Amino acid sequence: MSAQEVTMVRVYLHEAKGQLKSLMEYLHDQSRVRGVTVFRGICGFGQSGQIHSSSLLDMSLDLPLVIEFFDSPDKAKTAIEYIDSELGTGHVVFWNAFLTN
Repeated sequence: MSAQEVTMVRVYLHEAKGQLKSLMEYLHDQSRVRGVTVFRGICGFGQSGQIHSSSLLDMSLDLPLVIEFFDSPDKAKTAIEYIDSELGTGHVVFWNAFLTN
């Protein structure tokens, strides 16, 4: 079994700020990372401590979002630097991983 070193990246947002579209455009069109998955949470809170949630009675448009992608360490580092410059620090978590070939 052979493996390639990659960097896994997670970006934490919430819908109300409208940052998803521009970030996806960057990751797809400019950075051209290998692939992106976006997860929509049902409940969560961040540094502010404000809880963002939804129930069956309301359709909240301010739910937590997690954007996850991986690529080579160099390409991921460039993407992380861009994301930090656009969103500010504290939104990105990353770690080294291995992709089997």
